[in-house]
Amino acid sequence: MLAKLQRSNRRKKRKWLRIVLLIAGLIVLSLGVYLFSLWRSVSNALDAMHQPIRETSEKRLEEISLKKSDPFSLLLLGVDEREGDRGRSDTMIVITVNPNTESMEMVSIPRDMRTEIIGRGTLDKINHAYAFGGVEMSIDTVENFFDIPIDYFIQVNMEGFKEIVDAVGGVTVENDLEFSYGGDYFPKGTVTLNGDEALNFARMRKGDSRGDFGRQLRQRQIIEAIIKEGASLKTLTNYGDILTALGNNVKTNLTFNEMVNIQKNYKNAAKDIEQHQIEGSGATIDGIYYYIVPDEERLALQTMLKEHLEIEQS
Repeated sequence: MLAKLQRSNRRKKRKWLRIVLLIAGLIVLSLGVYLFSLWRSVSNALDAMHQPIRETSEKRLEEISLKKSDPFSLLLLGVDEREGDRGRSDTMIVITVNPNTESMEMVSIPRDMRTEIIGRGTLDKINHAYAFGGVEMSIDTVENFFDIPIDYFIQVNMEGFKEIVDAVGGVTVENDLEFSYGGDYFPKGTVTLNGDEALNFARMRKGDSRGDFGRQLRQRQIIEAIIKEGASLKTLTNYGDILTALGNNVKTNLTFNEMVNIQKNYKNAAKDIEQHQIEGSGATIDGIYYYIVPDEERLALQTMLKEHLEIEQS
């Protein structure tokens, strides 16, 4: 009787063990399918985003290594690009990243800043460089102005802002100016925006006494809010929409391995972010408005960025 009871208990244990193993197997299988789907979506999005340009800047005397945590520079371009029109780079931000000092420098470039457009040999508004020659002419022109290499670029289609914002479920920002634009009203204080509202929030310029500087501030707020929302756990179930939106609206010459190295070796640099506006004054030349930057301001910016990139001063 005792032996029969023991055999019965063993059969029950084996039965429960099989059930547990079956459940575990289903969980592992489901996880595997999910991870494969995620990997495929990431791979497809990165393929759509990747836009290779020249190999190395002529101003980069020694090739940098992200594996060795060398300081690097990046140009962020916010392009108002619509169907049938290449558009202009209404947002241009130079970012230098130094993991040794655990810091980042961000310099916002006024869209109307007058400078030499490299490749055309003319003096014009810097945001026209993109209209004339795309990303590469923009990079060449920015490199010439700051006398530093631009190692990477990220181009965001401002028209696609709304798609990205909706994909992360909307964004929340602190608004310091009450205004209306595009049929939307934006009160001062904390505001939560959907895609269409975020696009109008980022585009308004003429109703702000700060002009271009005010718009750049709002655009940076939207970009920062998108990054925060995209990194939150609640977006994991929505990763497909997010990756599709990024693939449709973001271009970069960063490869997947370079992105992994930046995440691994440079994340502490975000501890200290300094933001800079370029000081200058407005002037009308031949009936056209320009933002004029004094030579001493340009030299001061060049010195600051070179020091941050650990480049020898010439």
